[in-house]
Amino acid sequence: MSEVMTRIKARLVALIVLPVMMLAGASANAVELPDFTQLVEDNAAAVVNISTVAERPLVQPGQRQRAPRDDQLQEFFRFFRPQPPSDRPRASLGSGFIISKDGYILTNNHVVDRSSEIVVRLSDRRELIAELVGADPTSDLAVLKVETDEDLPVVTLGKSETLKVGEWVLAIGSPFGFEYSVTAGIVSAKGRSLPNEQGNYVPYLQTDVAINPGNSGGPLFNLEGEVVGINSQIYSNSGGFMGVSFAIPIDVAIEVADQLRETGRVSRGWLGVMIQVVDRDLAESFGLDRPFGALINQVMEGSPAQNGGLQEGDIITHFNGKVIERSAQLPHFVGRVLAGDEAILAIVRGGEKQELNLKIGELPDDLFAQRPAATTSGSNRLGLVVQDLSADERVRLGTEVGVRVLEAQNSAIQAGVQTGDVITRLNNQAVDNVGDLEEIANGLSAGRTYPVLVLRNGSPVFLPIRVPD
Repeated sequence: MSEVMTRIKARLVALIVLPVMMLAGASANAVELPDFTQLVEDNAAAVVNISTVAERPLVQPGQRQRAPRDDQLQEFFRFFRPQPPSDRPRASLGSGFIISKDGYILTNNHVVDRSSEIVVRLSDRRELIAELVGADPTSDLAVLKVETDEDLPVVTLGKSETLKVGEWVLAIGSPFGFEYSVTAGIVSAKGRSLPNEQGNYVPYLQTDVAINPGNSGGPLFNLEGEVVGINSQIYSNSGGFMGVSFAIPIDVAIEVADQLRETGRVSRGWLGVMIQVVDRDLAESFGLDRPFGALINQVMEGSPAQNGGLQEGDIITHFNGKVIERSAQLPHFVGRVLAGDEAILAIVRGGEKQELNLKIGELPDDLFAQRPAATTSGSNRLGLVVQDLSADERVRLGTEVGVRVLEAQNSAIQAGVQTGDVITRLNNQAVDNVGDLEEIANGLSAGRTYPVLVLRNGSPVFLPIRVPD
């Protein structure tokens, strides 16, 4: 009997001890989280706090200050600048980092924009007046310079192009004025395009690093202690961190900083086209096997694109050997090419692949102040009632071709055509008048989808219209 009891006890002990040992083994084999302590110790001294003062007009006696417009873009993409009282000089708070021993500092343009005085506070509590060497609103970057009698600590610059999604990154900055705060996370995505009145020329890094007002302009480090980005924007309903933040890739930032230091301005490559996304229906209508590339819906007069032979309806699929999966990538690639350099473009035109060599121009300073003309499309077979444009309408709309849509029905409605649109091209053929539209439409095959180019509210847009069976 005692032998039986001994065996039972042994089995019970095994049942208890074995799971504990398995859990202990699993814990021992688990991946350890990175230790950021040495990284912070080595680099914190090269991070600076930036405060600025800019004079604003005082509110006149008896006059109430009007609240700023609460627009959706401002709501979701907030710059990290605390909003001070409007009736006194503005004190802005942000971050930056030293990139050279002789005192050059990199930060965001919005941190120092319209400032009458810029004060840089070092890690040893010294405060130095900084000179604005140059600023670039398009990339939201600025270069500052402070004068000292000794070499300053500097960061090590890395390569954002080699950064991988899922990689650990760390930020050092001054959120809400709490200097030298450290937060960590991972790279969530690369090459993000954000709305910007100055154009889409920055392929942002998206991270889940906790970023808040005051982190602007601060460095984003990889685990090697190298700066791979500059914290710039957050996506938030409240203005505070909600798990999505964006950083300017350091490769882009250094290219901009070098130009600002050398010339005080930034030169960007320019094609001179307006583009749109290629969705599934448009891809089918243009003969692509899948949606990708950048669809040209307007070629600007006298632009490098026009001189190089690009046409409306071309789909750019590669730029200098780099595939364009999304249309928003094209400005990123073009903007980093120096004006005057040649580029190789792979395009699809009329369903056929072609390759063009053209010379890149320089992005005009006043380009974003220009407004394109308006146009649209239509046809009876396609469910459209249209009329010719008068000479005055063509001058006012800035187009030499096109017919105005008076009524959209059936297939046209499904394609997104609206009353008032001006159709300028159908199936990559120019539409000069109602007769042209009817002739082109009658030659289309039933059951197939074709591209139609319209001008609407000043912007050209391709729409995929299907011919009824």
